[in-house]
Amino acid sequence: MLRNLQICLSLTLFFLFVQCKQETKVNDKISSENTVKYAKGFSIENYDGYTIITVKNPWPKASKTYQYILKEKDGIIPDRLNSLMKINVPIKNIVVTSTTHIPSLEMLNEENSLIGFPNLSYISSDKVRTLIDAKKIKELGGNQSLNTEVLIDLQPEVIIGYGLDNNNPTLDNLQKSGLKVMLNGDWNEETPLGKAEWIKFFGALYGKQKEANQIFDKIEKDYLQTIEIAKMATSNPTILAGDMFEDKWYLPKGTSWGSQLLAQAKGDYLWKETTGTGSLSLSFETVLEKAKDADFWITSGQFSSLKQMTDANPHYKQFKAFQNKNVYSFAGKKGKTGGVLYYELAPNRPDLVLKDLTKILHPELLVGYEPFFFEKLK
Repeated sequence: MLRNLQICLSLTLFFLFVQCKQETKVNDKISSENTVKYAKGFSIENYDGYTIITVKNPWPKASKTYQYILKEKDGIIPDRLNSLMKINVPIKNIVVTSTTHIPSLEMLNEENSLIGFPNLSYISSDKVRTLIDAKKIKELGGNQSLNTEVLIDLQPEVIIGYGLDNNNPTLDNLQKSGLKVMLNGDWNEETPLGKAEWIKFFGALYGKQKEANQIFDKIEKDYLQTIEIAKMATSNPTILAGDMFEDKWYLPKGTSWGSQLLAQAKGDYLWKETTGTGSLSLSFETVLEKAKDADFWITSGQFSSLKQMTDANPHYKQFKAFQNKNVYSFAGKKGKTGGVLYYELAPNRPDLVLKDLTKILHPELLVGYEPFFFEKLK
């Protein structure tokens, strides 16, 4: 009897040991550190056979954190993570809902995986427009009212959505229909490199983390090099931004993404002392009083000529920057259906935006460089 008890106890201890060894193996991290450097809204942690993506700030003051498991073939997910959404990677098809997602797919050479998008006319990318013309990408309606029937028929492996607040009934309904939705908060990042780093989010989905890291490293290197070049400038010209829309002048707040770029290009943005990452809404008179003698004017992109500006508001002529024809806009580069390229690509390529602004404000720097997004209005 005692012998049998000893055998049973030995077998029990053996199986417990094996179970512990297996669990240890499942939980082994390849990289114990978050691989994201600048972005505050997400993190990536790589384990043996799977990756955890945590999205922390998909919109301002988000009330919860979202976690997703990216499962590799034959990967074993620990029981403690079974409640999280699982997506098999590398994915073969995708639906995205913001034009800012498009450049990441292109840079990773995965634009052919895009099978659906809301408001196709907003897309500027030549490559993706070719796919749209070939009927390879479905129209999904409006962003806040995605066509659920079409999406269920498409059965994408993942839908990349975004929200403006905690109320996202469209995305909630898609998940209730059995579709997998991941939230992306690139638009809520507060720094230029933070926005650009979301390419790593897509890299993880396609099993291309190495490629995504290399792409971002190049953007980061060029961006930081341009900051150093801008420091060589001997002047700090004053800058007016934005323009009138429906009786209000909208311009970036002092700690916003755009304001940071102006400061790093060695420009003196006249509303740099304001706080916040959104837009200021001011009267024409308030702006004129402060910025009448500004050296440069970076418009919002509504206009592609000085005449268009004065047709919209003849009082624009009162600004010195207008009189001296130092007005710049990104409105000139559009897709075939009118989408403005800047809105799509600029958040992903802050290195190009910073080079443009540095060249505009300090033409003696970056010799030979031609601005990519901006052009002087005539």
